[in-house]
Amino acid sequence: MASLKGRISPLLLVAFLGLTSVNGNQALSYSDEEFGPVVRAYLGYLRAEQEVVDDRASRREVSTIYYRRNSNRIKALRQMAIRLARETHNDYLPELEAVSGGEMGLLFGSHPPQPAKLRVGEVLKNTFRFLGVVRSGETFYLFARLDPYEQAELSEKSSAVRRP
Repeated sequence: MASLKGRISPLLLVAFLGLTSVNGNQALSYSDEEFGPVVRAYLGYLRAEQEVVDDRASRREVSTIYYRRNSNRIKALRQMAIRLARETHNDYLPELEAVSGGEMGLLFGSHPPQPAKLRVGEVLKNTFRFLGVVRSGETFYLFARLDPYEQAELSEKSSAVRRP
């Protein structure tokens, strides 16, 4: 009888852990259900990007620093995408860019803005709108790339202001 109880306990534990992991995975996929197809597709894209980074790390193709930074960047993009979708109740996301303070030059060239002086909603170079800061392991500054119509509208406004 003692050996029977000894065998049942591990089986029950394994079954319980299996069920809880299934429910945990379902909870993650259900959280995306609140969004429309565009936002869900973007979140799926970010999941796929994380899988690529995980795979490259498991093959030792990338350094741990590279792995950590890109994983944190993906988390920051995901957080911002979910925040935008919830705040706007819209199934649309702009093209998002997440850069660390040292990577600002990648978006803005040799004269990047100073991170401390950025204001949420500020448009930079008629190309990017600053969305905010996300701390995901490190600090990332998130920007939305303006679509061509927004860029044209800003160009018209700035040229109208210059004309007397």
